[in-house]
Parts: sequence; structure tokens; C-alpha cells
Amino acid sequence: MATITRENLGLLNDKLNVKLSKDDYFPSFQKALKDYSKKANIPGFRKGMVPAGMIKKMYGASIFYDEVIKAVEKEIQNYMVNEKPEIFAQPLPMNNDLRNLDMNMPEDYEFPFEIGLKPEISVDNLSATNLASYKVKVTDEMINEEIERLQNRHGKMTEPDSVASEDNVLNVQFQETDADGNPVPDGISKDNSLLVKYFKPVFREQLMGKKKDDKLVVKLNDAFDEKELDWLTGDLGLDKNDPAPADKYFSITITKVGLVEKREMNEEFFNEALPGKEIKTEEDFRNELKNEIQKHWDGQTRLQLHDQIYHLLLDTPMEFPEGFLKRWLQRGGEKEKSEEEVENEYPTFTNQLKWTLLSDKIIKENNLDVSDEELRDSMKKEILQYFGQMKMDGDTSWIESYIDRMMKDEKQVDATYRRAITDKLFSWLETQVKHTSKEIDAEELAAMQHNHSH
Repeated sequence: MATITRENLGLLNDKLNVKLSKDDYFPSFQKALKDYSKKANIPGFRKGMVPAGMIKKMYGASIFYDEVIKAVEKEIQNYMVNEKPEIFAQPLPMNNDLRNLDMNMPEDYEFPFEIGLKPEISVDNLSATNLASYKVKVTDEMINEEIERLQNRHGKMTEPDSVASEDNVLNVQFQETDADGNPVPDGISKDNSLLVKYFKPVFREQLMGKKKDDKLVVKLNDAFDEKELDWLTGDLGLDKNDPAPADKYFSITITKVGLVEKREMNEEFFNEALPGKEIKTEEDFRNELKNEIQKHWDGQTRLQLHDQIYHLLLDTPMEFPEGFLKRWLQRGGEKEKSEEEVENEYPTFTNQLKWTLLSDKIIKENNLDVSDEELRDSMKKEILQYFGQMKMDGDTSWIESYIDRMMKDEKQVDATYRRAITDKLFSWLETQVKHTSKEIDAEELAAMQHNHSH
């Protein structure tokens, strides 16, 4: 009868030794040979009439190997079900030499495996730190910028004869040249669209009065400030971290002069820009925009608080079976990784493990879950968000039938559940940590967000 013994190898690292006797695998091997002989199609023999000796000679070694491995896997699976050890991944085979499997000399075999054990977890540092709960104040400048953006977005594009304003839009062709405007062999050639205001003020003067097909030769850092130059060099396929491209010369050919006529501040514009709000006055329009902008930044500041909570939890002391995990990383995938690859991936890998262990523990201990109704509500929000702010007048029953189809898609349900349970997890965590409100401007918050992503 098969037996499994367990011994400690080190920190959170144990060995399972599976011992099989002949009786654990040989009867199934003999049965598999007989079953195979009944199904085998071998030229010169009727189906089911192939001699057992020939089947054994031709396929026996492979069948024997399969039946032994099946017996081992069955014992390991039963052990996991009955003993329920808290482990990472699956048991990892330890240097098993399978060359000694001989169907002609069946005997007792031993198969060693190692397992990595999950550490004990204690989440008790949530209230120990006072986190900052930021609040972005919406300014008149932010509202004015959004109004201008919407006026341009919903405006009418015209094609004046010449450049007359920094608000003109220029379709241009960049062609790499030397300082005299002669094309560089195999140089860069790229079409682009730029506002006149993107150029340096001193260069804008040279653009005034220019028309379609007019050309100018420029050195990039003479025509553009650092912010626009950083964007443009990347768009041209140049290394924006290399200062040399800024000294390159380009011929700029104007292929089209455009101008967006901004929309007037009237009721028609208000309701086109913010459909479904039935806005009649500029004051109401500005107030509604302020609310929309505030919602956006409140969402961003909430994510920033979540980031602080995330890092607070990741500071929880936790030990891992490092040797086992690195061996599993190296050998557990479809393709074996190099030691260098494993060393590079390990820090991120253990952070992910730590977060998974912590979040699973919190979710389980606090009975956090997502009901079918909540799943459907979440899917509905996703659908409405996908269609944006379109006016959803008339029959919207199609949404419910669409959700019915989504609920039958296992991958879709799983993805929606993960997003919903994560949101519910952080909502619960927000109630457990101390956080003090602190006013901040949008630029400061954006800089914070640039420094992290999870």
C-alpha cells in the first residue's frame, strides 16, 4: 500500500516522500495493456486480436510509465485533500530519476516532492499609521480650461487661407534636412498636426501669414520648448532622452491650415456637451462642470489613498520559502527560466504573493463577497461607461439582455467579480485606517500618481 511521509527541509519548506508498492500500480498497468490490445490497429492483425506480448513490446514501456505516474499523482492529490496543507503552487518533483522504471522488473518506488508552505499572517498595523486623504479643490481656471476644451471639441473646423492666430491648427510634413534645407538621405519623414501655440513665441511670428504649401527650415530646439519637444521627438521616432535629436534640422511643409470655431455659450451647446442634464444657463453649466471635475478628482484621490493602504499592507512582515519559490519560478512554467531571470522576477513575484495572501485573508475573515445582483450592477456600469455619455433615450431593455449574456461568460464574470471584490475590499480598508483630510492641487496629485502603478 502506498505511503507518504513528510519531513522538514527548512523555513516553510517540507519534503513529501511518496512510496509505491508493486500492488499500487501493476494491476492498472496490466489492465491498461489489455484495454490497449483491444483498441490497437496494427497491420496484419484483426482489431482486438493483437497478441498481448506484441503490445507490451511495442507500447508497454510508455503505458507502464503512465500508470506509475498516475498512481503517484493520485496519492499526492489524496494527501492534499485529506491533510489540507497550506501550500504555494503544487508539489515540485525532486530529482526523480525515472530511467529505473522497468516493466519487466516491477518493484517498490519512491518519489520525493517538495512543498512551499504559506506563512502565518497577522494584519494588525492598519490603524497604526495616519494616512493623508487628499482633496483637490476645483478652481475657476480648471473650469475655464474644461469649457474651452469642450468648445473646441464641439466646434466647427474651418480652413482659412493663411495662419492668423495661435489657435490655428496646422497639418504639416516633417522632412529631415541639413541646416540649409537639403534633404538628408534616409532621413525621417513624418506627417503631423500641431497647434500654432505649440511653437515657441518667437517662432510663431514666422508662421503668421503662411499658407498651404509654404515651407520653413527649423532646428527643433529653436522652434519648440522642452515640453513640446519631448513629445515631438518621441512622435518622430527619436530618443527623447538623448539631447542630440534636439539639434536636428527639419523642413516643415504646411499641408493644411485649419481653425476651430469655438461654440457659443448657449443652451444648445450646454446640452450637447453634457447630454441629459437639461442645462439652460451658463451658471448651471459651470456648476455642473465643477461637479463633474470634482467627481473625477475625488476618484483620483481615492485611488491615491488606496495606494497608501496597499503599501501599508505590503509593509506587513512576512517570511517565504525563498529557495522553493525560486525553484518553482524556474521550473514551474512551460519554459524553464534562467537563474538571472528568476532573480529579476522574484521581488515583484513575492510582492504579488504577499498581496494575494493579505487580501484573501481580509476578504475571508470579514465575509466580503459580491452577489449576483452586485455583479449585474457592476456590468451595467461598465456598459454605460463604455457607451460614454450618450443619450440613452427610448427602450433600454437591451442592456438587461446583454447582461444576461455576459453572466453566461465565465471569463467575463470572473473579471467583473475580481474588479468588484477589489473595490469592496478597499472600501472596507478605508474604514479601518486612520486618514486625515489634506487639500492639494491637481498638479501635486498627478505627480504622486506618476510615481506608482498597481
